[in-house]
Amino acid sequence: MKLDRMNGMKRTDYCGTLTKEDIGKSVVVCGWVQRQRDLGGLIFVDLRDRTGIIQLAFDDTTEKGIFEKASTLRSEFVALASGNVRMRSSINHDIPTGEIEIEVTELKILGAAETPPFEILDDTAAKEELRLKYRYLDLRRASLQKNLMMRHKITKVTRDYFDENGFLELETPTLIKSTPEGARDYLVPSRVHKGSFFALPQSPQMYKQLLMLSGFDRYMQLARCYRDEDLRADRQPEFTQVDLEMSFVEREDVFAIAEGYIKRLFKEVLDVDIPTPLPRMTYTDAMNNYGSDKPDTRFDMKIVDLSDIVADCGFGVFADTIKNGGTVRAINAKNAASVYTRKEIDKLTEDAKGIGAKGLAFVRWVDDAPTCSFAKFMTEEQMSAIYERVGAEKGDVVLIVADKTSLALSVLGALRLTVAKRLEIIPQQFNFLWITEFPFFEYNEETGNWDAMHHPFTSPLDECIPYLDTDPEKVFANAYDLVLNGIELSSGSIRITDPELQNHMFRALGLSDEEAETKFGFLTGAFKYGAPPHGGMGIGLDRLCMIMAGCDSLRDVIAFPKVANSGELMSGAPAQVDQQQLIDLAIEVNLPENQTK
Repeated sequence: MKLDRMNGMKRTDYCGTLTKEDIGKSVVVCGWVQRQRDLGGLIFVDLRDRTGIIQLAFDDTTEKGIFEKASTLRSEFVALASGNVRMRSSINHDIPTGEIEIEVTELKILGAAETPPFEILDDTAAKEELRLKYRYLDLRRASLQKNLMMRHKITKVTRDYFDENGFLELETPTLIKSTPEGARDYLVPSRVHKGSFFALPQSPQMYKQLLMLSGFDRYMQLARCYRDEDLRADRQPEFTQVDLEMSFVEREDVFAIAEGYIKRLFKEVLDVDIPTPLPRMTYTDAMNNYGSDKPDTRFDMKIVDLSDIVADCGFGVFADTIKNGGTVRAINAKNAASVYTRKEIDKLTEDAKGIGAKGLAFVRWVDDAPTCSFAKFMTEEQMSAIYERVGAEKGDVVLIVADKTSLALSVLGALRLTVAKRLEIIPQQFNFLWITEFPFFEYNEETGNWDAMHHPFTSPLDECIPYLDTDPEKVFANAYDLVLNGIELSSGSIRITDPELQNHMFRALGLSDEEAETKFGFLTGAFKYGAPPHGGMGIGLDRLCMIMAGCDSLRDVIAFPKVANSGELMSGAPAQVDQQQLIDLAIEVNLPENQTK
């Protein structure tokens, strides 16, 4: 097919922006053919661009050559059409332009298309793997274009807000020194310094602190970050965060800036009013009540402690757990008995075991008397006390876990979400929550050591400093997370600026003076030359876009995402390289025996 050239014809309007006000107007539109309907003496073409669809009309008044050209149009052909806007004889209420059409007087076919591997529709039945392989076609779907246009608006509002509040957008390096940050680094070999490697940044943490030491006072960046870790629906190996840092501030100042940003963003992008100040919850309360440090507070179903009630009961699972220092906790799923049959509860039990629980006790209250998996070992007084404590009534299902406290809480936290989704009781709203007072250290049962829960520049609360060497469980961090609908949206802290305290922290984390100097000397050395008090946070832009767009996966708000094995199906990355490239880098690849090239 011979393709046309534009020959100076310029687009005057986007397809989806035309309205009844444009009737009688001469326009030029460009786009892709969604579909063509040839009715003999009448041809209709739906032309699509990123703004929407407009109908092109060809009839017996159309010039013969143009009509014949229209008959050759197929799905995904690229076309330019010139003509006059007029009312449609048959209104389509499903699209915004459904009352109008263009009476075409000039048509140019700018690009031909083979039959695509799947139809470009929002409700396509094509598998995600196929769509990701042909991502450039998948991105033509209106839903994905809408998501990415929303992402653009989110980033624009972000830049505007922080600019108006005195922040400078400053770039930090992408090729940096490898330092421990909690996840595996992506390494980049150096050709010049053979045997040495750059790392891609897991975050701009040290550089943004150095910018504060350099006197820039307020920094922000839409920072690209990289972490070599297992993926899930809300995690990608490369991601973007709204990164910020502020000098001469305390925690409340960071909170005020972040809350102003959230309020502005949701109002301008979604026209949703987010009430501020945002609610707060300590880490301890979050774990005890929700079994998670990122609780979804859109529904209730809090975890209840039954340990004191069942400590001396006749049910050995409960009594022995408590004697061994564990706990017995429960959640009450209101009005769940009609949904959770015994068979369904057995499935929940398998879910609990999959997370690490030894089992799952339950009460299912269908008839006048509840059915209970352990009632025969209990007194009536003990059962009544349990029902009263959890607020159980006819129609409810109570789920109970007896185990180590940390495990019991995490299992019930996971079951709480599973049950809520099954019962469809999670409302469509935005629940923000600050989580504060995180433990500074976490006890590692395998090694018997206390490990850091945060990066080494996180400041402990002032009142906890005396316990650094003696009682690590009493040390809490001046750190905070921002949670939205059960997803960690942001993490931040007030930083250490005292060189002596920083060295103390390195030693408390098990780093020798030599190791600390090798890994972090360029930052800690800067502290000797006058460091302002500072703090900040990084807000996950991808996750924020995902929630605001109402999506279930980050892949729906990223143009070219990775899949579960960190590969990109469209380009085939990662891929092997030429042998000469490896020679230049002084690298030899030794694959495991069970892996072939």
